[in-house]
Amino acid sequence: MYFKKETVTQVNFLASANFQSFTTQVEQAGVATDANGRKIVKAGTILPLNDATAKGILLTDVDVTTGPQPGALIVEGYILELRLPVAPAAAAKTALTKITFR
Repeated sequence: MYFKKETVTQVNFLASANFQSFTTQVEQAGVATDANGRKIVKAGTILPLNDATAKGILLTDVDVTTGPQPGALIVEGYILELRLPVAPAAAAKTALTKITFR
């Protein structure tokens, strides 16, 4: 039986296996280029912005180097706040009514 070992570098910020996500369009505007010349929006990023306009939290990394790409946006669930790449603003927490931060 074939077995491929893979290393995962993404931090787990989910506090529970129960969450609801929907597909969203991840834009490349404002995304910095990394050392490899790629534009990666990190998992745990609050979209569209970390303010009162927040709609959800990105579930996985999304590569937007070649343009906008689809991504999974968590809209309901339990999140470990300290493991997010950027701390959520107070206005974002208020806007994300179905997400519980721990």
